[in-house]
Amino acid sequence: MRWGLRARRPGAAALAAARSRWAPRCSPCRPGPLGAAARHGVTSVTPGRRRRGRPGPADLGARGQKCGFSELYSWQRERKGKTEFCLHDGPPYANGDPHIGHALNKILKDIANRYHMMRGSRIHFVPGWDCHGLPIEVKVLSKLGGKAQDLSPMEIREKARSFAKAAIEKQKSAFIRWGVMADWNNCYCTFDGKYEAKQLRIFYQMYDKGLVYRSYKPVFWSPSSRTALAEAELEYNPEHVSRSVYLKFPLQTPPPKLAALLDGSSPVGVLVWTTQPWTVPANQALCYSPQSKYALVKCSTSGDQYVVAAEKVAPLAAALDTTFEVTSTFSGADLEGGSCTHPLIPDKVSPLLPATHVTMAKGTGLVHTAPAHGMEDYGVASQHSLPVDCVVDEAGVFTAAAGPELQSKAVLEEGTEAVIKMLQSVKSLLKEEKLIHSYPYDWRTKKPVIIRASKQWFVKIADIKPTAKEVLKAVKFIPGAALNAMVDALERRPYWCISRQRVWGVPIPVFHHRTRDEECLISSQTVEHIARLVEQHGSDVWWTLPPEQLLPQEVLSQVSGPEGLEYLPGQDILDIWFDSGTSWSCVLPGPDCRADLYLEGKDQLGGWFQSSLLTSVAARKKAPFKTVLVHGFTLGEKGEKMSKSLGNVIDPDVVINGGQDQNTEPPYGADVLRWWVAESNVFTEVTLGPSALGAAREDIDKLRNTLRFLLGNVAGFNPETDSVPVDSMYVIDQYMLHLLQGLAGKVTDAYKQYDFGKVVRLLQAFYTRELSHFYFSIIKDRLYCEKEDDPKRRSCQTTLAQILDVLVRAFAPILPHLAEEVFQHLPYGTEPKSVFRTGWISTSSIWKKPGLEEAVESACAMRDSFLGSIPGRNATEYEVTIVIEPGLLFEIIEMLQAEETSSCSQLSELMMASQCTLLAQEPQQRPPDVTELSGTFLINLEGGDIREESAYKVLVTPSTKEKCPRCWKYTAEAADALCPRCAEVVGGE
Repeated sequence: MRWGLRARRPGAAALAAARSRWAPRCSPCRPGPLGAAARHGVTSVTPGRRRRGRPGPADLGARGQKCGFSELYSWQRERKGKTEFCLHDGPPYANGDPHIGHALNKILKDIANRYHMMRGSRIHFVPGWDCHGLPIEVKVLSKLGGKAQDLSPMEIREKARSFAKAAIEKQKSAFIRWGVMADWNNCYCTFDGKYEAKQLRIFYQMYDKGLVYRSYKPVFWSPSSRTALAEAELEYNPEHVSRSVYLKFPLQTPPPKLAALLDGSSPVGVLVWTTQPWTVPANQALCYSPQSKYALVKCSTSGDQYVVAAEKVAPLAAALDTTFEVTSTFSGADLEGGSCTHPLIPDKVSPLLPATHVTMAKGTGLVHTAPAHGMEDYGVASQHSLPVDCVVDEAGVFTAAAGPELQSKAVLEEGTEAVIKMLQSVKSLLKEEKLIHSYPYDWRTKKPVIIRASKQWFVKIADIKPTAKEVLKAVKFIPGAALNAMVDALERRPYWCISRQRVWGVPIPVFHHRTRDEECLISSQTVEHIARLVEQHGSDVWWTLPPEQLLPQEVLSQVSGPEGLEYLPGQDILDIWFDSGTSWSCVLPGPDCRADLYLEGKDQLGGWFQSSLLTSVAARKKAPFKTVLVHGFTLGEKGEKMSKSLGNVIDPDVVINGGQDQNTEPPYGADVLRWWVAESNVFTEVTLGPSALGAAREDIDKLRNTLRFLLGNVAGFNPETDSVPVDSMYVIDQYMLHLLQGLAGKVTDAYKQYDFGKVVRLLQAFYTRELSHFYFSIIKDRLYCEKEDDPKRRSCQTTLAQILDVLVRAFAPILPHLAEEVFQHLPYGTEPKSVFRTGWISTSSIWKKPGLEEAVESACAMRDSFLGSIPGRNATEYEVTIVIEPGLLFEIIEMLQAEETSSCSQLSELMMASQCTLLAQEPQQRPPDVTELSGTFLINLEGGDIREESAYKVLVTPSTKEKCPRCWKYTAEAADALCPRCAEVVGGE
């Protein structure tokens, strides 16, 4: 069709008003060229305004000030809100530039906050940063190279603090640029003295309850960082290569129940498999599964006999390139009482012990057990009182206790080689092979970790788990499956090591005896004294004040001996997950200290979500959150992980402002970034690339054109004085209000569920299908060609004003810049001109008229038949006759056209033809060039109580009249003459 917005003959005041600089210049269903401002993110809809070149930061700042963004957070905090909505900001790490993951997270939080604010709640949102820990310390030290070794603890802390502060300022600037609403002058940082002091008090609360203790246990240890790590500080490398070995432990004492099976004719070995040969010197036992079947087999190659799991006989023989003859089978429980000789330490005995962790998934069905280097191994040692001797130091190097052949060798490198050679020399090694498998790495140094026993501080997870799982039942998780994932992560955690051997962090407030290291000094008096010092001066006091000043006077007098103070400050700091996990006590408002929402990435199910839950449950037996929303990670356009080596890392600053080559990296603006975040299915992995950004920009272009049309056509309209009552409006206008109320309800429900992708889909469908492709194309004649104050035109404007209001409020949380700019240019209304200060979507129950759907949809069925018969032609060149047999359908359509023939009826407007005729029976005479179309329509009203299927015909003929030069309908009696309607309008003005 050629029907669109074009220049028409001027001459009428209404026409002049409609064609003022507010009027759109292109069809709303086909976006016109983008203005430079749109490319910048502040997507201008200012009518008639075209920017040349991109506005700079000062211009953007002025726009933000005009919208009042900087004062919005403080304004809403001061108002009397019905409810309080608290979204607790999980602290991003202050160790780098803002990245696309930050954008996803912060924009999601801002959309949620703005929605709840518009619903009338007072928003409590305090942005924060996680500022301590290994990653920052490693970055600082790596920049210094060899000089780092000469730095004192305080020099390291000062450099780390400066680094964190610089990162915070960079990130904060980006978050403001993305439109995130907050009081940016009052944020929280985990290195603030008051924050650190509260954290120390939480630590003591847990210690006093017996939930924190010091013990010698195996923990994940990073030789490259020389510190213990929590599970959340690990990342797994699926391509790690280990040197796995099959080896035998000579059977020394046969199990009593199997003594009769062993004739002594050939040696018997217990066969084991391990991917960590370096742990063999620390072996203390061999474990078996009492419930499984085992076999005594004879090797056809060597004649040796081995004990292995019965179901592993065939795969083991294949792996060792031999054959096994099964001489007997027996229950695992029959191995009780047996023992082996350690292959590398002849005078050492390794007993055979039952264990629940032994599986048949891999290996031989018997597990080499080194309690100093395995969590399950340690459990066996605790149960059977085995030694937990560690012969590996903080650098991951064998100590002198490992013997001269191994001393000073790195266990993951030459140490492994040395152990394998020793096993070969004593003929215990059956086979070595390389194994590619998933292996834990230090999340910052990107180097492999080991499990190593050391003295650390732990949280008794087992004592907290039952209550933690119970309180989680009252927490809403979005998506629901995240609850199971969090419980699973909790179940897999045997204990939580909260001590680290670094200096950039909060000290564990404990003093150790000078000579008896296991003897600690900690009490409510000592911790409170330290907390007060930290509150005033920061945690640097632990390193700057003499020990005597770190203790209160009443305690100092009790622990001072003839040679001075008997206790010295400990050198461990708290795990940064304990740092951030106690943020609920420092940030959340009121005595309840519970947030309505925690919103972070899925990695936090084992990280911040969990540490927050554990500390809160430990301190006060309740969760710190009511709802937990979990989003996925950002990936490249093809679903691949973003990495610098692949060249697919997307910088949010480049998305907004463009790259160096703006042909390949054009500036999309903040609105496009926010739209992409909202429309993504954030509950799974989120992909981003040029096509996704281009699609988001195209969506916003269409939205902007829709807004231009709406703004342009409510010019000269005052809703307070010019609105038409609903019952007096055109049916099509009432129908649009009916759809609008449905949209408002669905959008509101989607926001309630934090399903912002659904909000975007609802809006896209409405402004493209219902508005641009349908309603706008129908009403243009009424808008541009009727008198300015004609009730028919006012009816339409009443609807447009309501659509504009609902539409802008619906997308305001997602596109705040665009929404505020629309409000700044409304041609009516009172102060304040801010969508965020005037509430959420408001609709009326009288808009809901389901019966109208039958009227409009039946007419649209006939309209579609007509338009489908004239592809590519102008509908106004034709006249339409609709024939409907008497009945319910005829009565419905008659609502749209009371007279038999009309060029100005609601039916003719809907059909978009120049003239419509409605008949109850076919005309006696037909023009020779008529096109006949037929169909049926099922009327279904009152929930199915009223059902009637009626037939109709649509007769299409070329118009016999001339084209009116003003309205372009073929309704004029002569060429260059106005049609009767236009003549009346122009004559009246």
